Amino acid sequence: MELLVAASIGILTAVGVWLLLRLHSFPVIVGTIFLSYAVNLFLFAMGRLAIDQPPIVDPAVTAYTDPLPQALVLTAIVISFGMTALIVVLALRAFLETGTDRVDGGRDEPPTVADRAGERL
Repeated sequence: MELLVAASIGILTAVGVWLLLRLHSFPVIVGTIFLSYAVNLFLFAMGRLAIDQPPIVDPAVTAYTDPLPQALVLTAIVISFGMTALIVVLALRAFLETGTDRVDGGRDEPPTVADRAGERL
C-alpha cells in the first residue's frame, strides 16, 4: 500500500513539474493541479496509512488514526481551489492583453544577441 501511494505521489509530482515547464498557459494550470494533488496525497499519507481506525482517541480503542493530516488535506483542497481559480483568471487576463496564451510573453523565437544588446542600452 505504501509503495503504491509513494509511486503515485512521485508520478503526480513528475507530471506536474513537466506540465509546469510548457510554453502555454493551459498545461501550466493543469500542472499546478497535479502538483496540488500530489501534495494532498503526501499530507494524507503523512498520518500513517491505517484502515478502519477511528480518528478519535478512545480509551477502549488501542489504535487510532491521526486526524491532523485529514484536516490539513481539507484545508489544502480549499487553498488549491482558490489558487487554481486565481491562475485561470490571470491566464485569461494575460491572453486578453497579449493575444496569446504563451507564458513567455508571446515570443516565437528566443531573443538574439542584438535584442539582448538593445535591452542593455
